[in-house]
Amino acid sequence: MMLKDKVAVVTGAGRGIGREIALLMAKHGAKVVVNDYGGGADGAGDARGPADDVVNEIKGQGGQAAANYDSVASMAGGQRIVQTALDHFGKIDIVVNNAGILRDRMIFNMTEEEWDGVVNTHLKGTFAVTRAAVPHMRERKWGRIINMTSTSGLVGNIGQANYAAAKLGIVGFTKVVALDMARYNVTANCISPFAWTRMIGTIPTETEAQKVRVEKIKKMGPEHIAPVAVFLATDEAKEISGQVFGVRGKEVMLFGHMRPLRSIHHDLGWTPERLAAMFPGTLKHHLAPLDTSGQYFNYDPMV
Repeated sequence: MMLKDKVAVVTGAGRGIGREIALLMAKHGAKVVVNDYGGGADGAGDARGPADDVVNEIKGQGGQAAANYDSVASMAGGQRIVQTALDHFGKIDIVVNNAGILRDRMIFNMTEEEWDGVVNTHLKGTFAVTRAAVPHMRERKWGRIINMTSTSGLVGNIGQANYAAAKLGIVGFTKVVALDMARYNVTANCISPFAWTRMIGTIPTETEAQKVRVEKIKKMGPEHIAPVAVFLATDEAKEISGQVFGVRGKEVMLFGHMRPLRSIHHDLGWTPERLAAMFPGTLKHHLAPLDTSGQYFNYDPMV
């Protein structure tokens, strides 16, 4: 019961990773607002069933939960999600910003609608719910913000310019929230999950390499992500903030931060010609490779 008497909001909690987090938080004593507007992986449609099912499952196990069906992609939606926690449970301690959609397209074909839909759900949605919650956390001097990033943002992935931009933006957002809220005993961290979900199910399987990659990911269920989210929400994690954790099956990784690798200096300053002359023998040796084949994901998930 590591979250006894805490109140948590989990967005996108009707299925997949969000569902597992909501269930495990409830098992550890949290009262949970299960937010899900019931859309498909691309955000289309709406249905109350997924959120209601998780609420009923929590209640059936002796826990306390309430459903919310708002989209996170507006400030009004974020306010209503947090208000659901206040109305049912009187406070809010934990926010897990998990809601997300995919609208993959190569950059030369991506539409404004596809860009806006993904960025609004992931990045603006993370802001909207967090913005509604943190004044209450600041007042009570306690809070946990747990956001979802992705290796698509941290490393890159073909056909996901909208998703990658949103997910890396969430990392920057999380670091600033961690700084802004540190004096109020509120932490903010990111999880980069590797898990088989509806969204991952949209990965192409046209080539043999893609098929192998998908089969590996299928071995990693969303239940592996939930324990890390619960841990980050506890008192035991009070000194952990502004961090990015990867979860890959039974493995938990701490990601590094963007810091300078190497630098070069010229007493006369730089011109394009000087850079062209010196770059090959200096900074070029430290360039990160551009991964166009998904090699980053070629691992044994059972290790």
